[in-house]
Amino acid sequence: MPSFYTIAFVTTVSSIMLIIFPLINFKPKVFYLTTKNAVKMAFFMSIPPLILFMSQEQMNSSANMKWFDLGLINLSFSTQFDVYSIIFLPIAFLVTWSILEFSIWYMQIDPNIEQFFKYLLIFLLAMITLVCAGNLLVLFAGWEGVGIMSFLLIGWYHARSDAATAALQAVLYNRLGDIGFLLTFCWLMKNAQSIEFSHILSSQSSTMLLIGFITAAASKSAQFGFHPWLASAMEGPTPVSALLHSSTMVVAGIFLLIRVHPLLSHNSTALTICLCLGALSTFFAASYALTQNDIKKIIAYSTSSQLGLMMVAIGLNLPYLAFFHISTHAFFKAMLFLCSGLIIHSINDEQDIRKMGGLQHALPMTTTCLSIGSLALMGTPFLAGFYSKDAIIEAASTSHINSMALLMTLVATAFTAVYSVRLIYFTSMMHARMSPVLLCDENNSQVLNPLTRLATGTIAAGLLISNIMLSDHPITHSMPTYMKLTALIITIAAFTVAYDLAKIFWTNPAVSHGTKKYDPMFFSQIIHRLLPNAALNLAWHLITHLLESILMKKFGPTHIETSQLLPIKTAQLTQTAQIKAYLSVLFITIVCVALTL
Repeated sequence: MPSFYTIAFVTTVSSIMLIIFPLINFKPKVFYLTTKNAVKMAFFMSIPPLILFMSQEQMNSSANMKWFDLGLINLSFSTQFDVYSIIFLPIAFLVTWSILEFSIWYMQIDPNIEQFFKYLLIFLLAMITLVCAGNLLVLFAGWEGVGIMSFLLIGWYHARSDAATAALQAVLYNRLGDIGFLLTFCWLMKNAQSIEFSHILSSQSSTMLLIGFITAAASKSAQFGFHPWLASAMEGPTPVSALLHSSTMVVAGIFLLIRVHPLLSHNSTALTICLCLGALSTFFAASYALTQNDIKKIIAYSTSSQLGLMMVAIGLNLPYLAFFHISTHAFFKAMLFLCSGLIIHSINDEQDIRKMGGLQHALPMTTTCLSIGSLALMGTPFLAGFYSKDAIIEAASTSHINSMALLMTLVATAFTAVYSVRLIYFTSMMHARMSPVLLCDENNSQVLNPLTRLATGTIAAGLLISNIMLSDHPITHSMPTYMKLTALIITIAAFTVAYDLAKIFWTNPAVSHGTKKYDPMFFSQIIHRLLPNAALNLAWHLITHLLESILMKKFGPTHIETSQLLPIKTAQLTQTAQIKAYLSVLFITIVCVALTL
């Protein structure tokens, strides 16, 4: 009888092969249906390894195939199936299956729907490659795969200048992080003579090496300083936003840090950088989300805020809590985006929440799912977000932590409740503010089935994954009651305040004073205009000074003067105006010619 490891390995590989199959047997007319069914089958195939893992409580299998030999180092294709891979694969497949089914309805009038589904499938395949990588080479292949596919998908409507600019912006910001990744990759190849995780994680590492990894993760996961591309990515179709923000691209950076965490855990400097960067990111993104009126931008900044919370968990030396939050976050974030896409489609492509309202009557299922997702996001007890988010905040409260980082995390938690209530209130409640002749229709199985699956996951996933992942920590069981309830008290207080504020601003809409303090574009203008302008002006002054004052003068008139002075002086000596000198030169010349001939 085969071992549990063999069964898990074979079924996991089979599920991955299933999603490759539609790309090999490409039939344009039914490609989107084949793709959806392939991901659906892959989800069911990935369940047995998860059940085996739950029964065994420990599992780690890998496969290695040699590629070529470089003398000191062998490059190989290595895969690794451990707790993170086995839990993440069913979640990724389930979320992608729901998004693909929703996309059949959402993109039905798009003439290139087959190409769109092909891109989504390759996007998923790249993320699976990254998650199952056993060394940095395979991980880098998946890393670059999600990068290039995000460029193609964000720029899907590339005829619009905003979409093309957003796609280019995403690539450029990610290039900055790739520099850090490539530097660490090359350093490890030179000094460690190996890129296998098993070897790397058992060796000593320098702080600069870890900063390279953190830079790579910060750009991919849109941490503070690298965050503008994430909101701009909303220019892509809504299914792209849902897949990008839930279980693929943006969690790749956090996943990289989870993979290399044994190196981080022994370096306090790297952990402090992760902690402070995460706290700043979660606070900054949450404060931005408060002031947005575009429904997709609010959800995008909430993603950035939650990614900051995951980075805080990494900085607390608790990678499994970061992974736990990745797993629960995927369900409700995908659901929020699908709900927003359905609402936008129903009200004639309007994205401003101030022009919505009263949708609980027109779209009851959609607004119910939007409310469940928003409540899970703010950490309502016993929904998915509560288990992971509260665990991170409890761990922060009981750790030897930078108090400013803890304060920013708690404020961001309050802000999350505020913008979630604002989103629910302005879209679902009160009276309608859009055109009364719009036809709102959600009675389609391709819409309702994905939302139902994701809503079920949002309600049940937190409890299931917490039973699998969380070990018993005595410190969280013996915490004082006030500390245990900190996150919940802050959320409830913020919820109450936000509800009153929403009622006030519904009747008295806030007047825009044009302030740039909370304008996201203000940051972009600083980064994208002032800094490049300063760099270009500095370069212009340097080059003009260098070219005109030094090079042109040195190699121009001055050079001609110094190089021609000696031959001129020599020629002057021969010009004596004496006939005997000239006759002597003529005689010597004739003698030399005669002797030569």
